[in-house]
Amino acid sequence: MTDPIADYLTRIRNAQRAGHRRVDIPASKLKRAMTKILADKGYISKFIDIEDEKQGILRLFLKYDSYGHPVIRKMQRLSKPGLRVYEGGNSVPRSQNGLGIVILSTSKGVMTDKEARKLNVGGEILCTIY
Repeated sequence: MTDPIADYLTRIRNAQRAGHRRVDIPASKLKRAMTKILADKGYISKFIDIEDEKQGILRLFLKYDSYGHPVIRKMQRLSKPGLRVYEGGNSVPRSQNGLGIVILSTSKGVMTDKEARKLNVGGEILCTIY
């Protein structure tokens, strides 16, 4: 697999389209940090880190509104292995004029666009979620 973050987003997207309540994803430090952000911002209800003999598994419990529509409307990968996208601390983009979140990988860890602007740090823009 050449792009584990794109695989992570695709697994969530496919599970939501199928109407599943949970999805299992192979774990890594970056995926754990992204999952923690999704849980903190209310895009997923909760997650469990399952240990196994290999790398571990993240079990995400997806969230739906009262009509059965997924809370995550769109997830888009911005920085790709073939074309990395970096932004400075003063030019971090907003998602949907602040209604969504942008997840960045910075020198101070994985964070949202609001946190990056507050700390004035830039980094690689991983994805947008709204």
